[in-house]
Amino acid sequence: MKVLVIGSGGREHALVWKIAQSPMVDKIYCAPGNAGISKIAECLDIQPTDIFGLRDFAYQNKIDLTVVGPEASLVAGIVDQFNSEGLKIFGPTREAAQLEGSKSFCKDILKRNGVPTAHHQLLKNFQEAKSFLKKSSFPIVLKADGLAAGKGVTICQDIDSAIEWLENVMENHTLGEAGKTVVAEEYLQGEELSVMAITDGYTIVVLETAQDHKRAFDNDEGPNTGGMGAYSPVPFVPPNLINRIIEEILLPTIHGLKKTGCVYKGVLYAGLMLTQNGPKVIEYNVRFGDPETQPLMMRLKSDIVPLFLGSVNQNLKEVATPEWHPETALCVVMASGGYPGKYQTGAVINGLIEAERLKNTVVFHAGTAFKDENIVTKGGRVLGVTALGANIKSARENAYEAVKKISFENAFYRNDIGIKALR
Repeated sequence: MKVLVIGSGGREHALVWKIAQSPMVDKIYCAPGNAGISKIAECLDIQPTDIFGLRDFAYQNKIDLTVVGPEASLVAGIVDQFNSEGLKIFGPTREAAQLEGSKSFCKDILKRNGVPTAHHQLLKNFQEAKSFLKKSSFPIVLKADGLAAGKGVTICQDIDSAIEWLENVMENHTLGEAGKTVVAEEYLQGEELSVMAITDGYTIVVLETAQDHKRAFDNDEGPNTGGMGAYSPVPFVPPNLINRIIEEILLPTIHGLKKTGCVYKGVLYAGLMLTQNGPKVIEYNVRFGDPETQPLMMRLKSDIVPLFLGSVNQNLKEVATPEWHPETALCVVMASGGYPGKYQTGAVINGLIEAERLKNTVVFHAGTAFKDENIVTKGGRVLGVTALGANIKSARENAYEAVKKISFENAFYRNDIGIKALR
């Protein structure tokens, strides 16, 4: 098989790394890829949102399977374009991708199908939003309705900070079209959990649990990011809770979409809050999580390609249940100083070879490029240093040992990834 992976981040590096282990695969392309991916796949100078360019490449090069990494490609309708040419592609259609592309669409699907989630209100303009806030209790969660690369959510402790954020987003358009409308939500308390499942619209295969760390700094302080680290499995999640999540959350969502004429194929990622009243949906993503994919791919023992094909061909029930390594995997994201705000790029990265020599360790590249024979920084999140260990303590030690061998100008990372699991 020839496989095309779309994207350039740590998630895509992890997917390419895992796909490369499949005996079914002869050749992997990645568009556009990064410095790390280039070692195991042929990188293409095509951007993830150039859906016609990607479609034409897949058609002309007889690509057998395309795997989509970033949500922007899915929301732009890449699956619809590939389907129109009879090309096999893993991911939801443009309509189904609205589950992530529009917070209000997602909330409507959840509400209509009785899926537990936070109470919410759609705010259509700044004046309406201010009036609503005057009647609200705090803290409150505000979310840009559209895609904002993980930066469209804030938790406001008081009305002044809420109005300031809304003014920036709705009046000053700091998030562009994504913040034209805003969803205000009840603040949920509890432990966060990421549950990803592969589905063909009828059958669901739930992957192992993972926990992301969204805030930029230790102790869950600082602004929200795309994710500063993750580990798998999550020790405080019993099997009966997973069954409850399947029955009360995942299946009703899939069946609810089907009632609207929308068959969901691909990854369904549920960001959940484990509240005193049970699991509730914080948000849905329509693609693999980043950085949760990195530890998940490290732990996945069996071939991932049959799962992709089972989803695309709608015969997932005939695919063998995935097998997992029993060890814990933990990923620490090394980021550029200033992220998730403004940051500089082009810093030379040192110590990669030394880190990768460590046993049970893989350094997944997120924002890297080549410059004058050096690997340099190219993004906010630069590397996802991921390691296996017999338990969470061991995985933490192995990952941070590798992190300490790597350096680049203004690098920063959280020191407490996985601490919650230890507690």
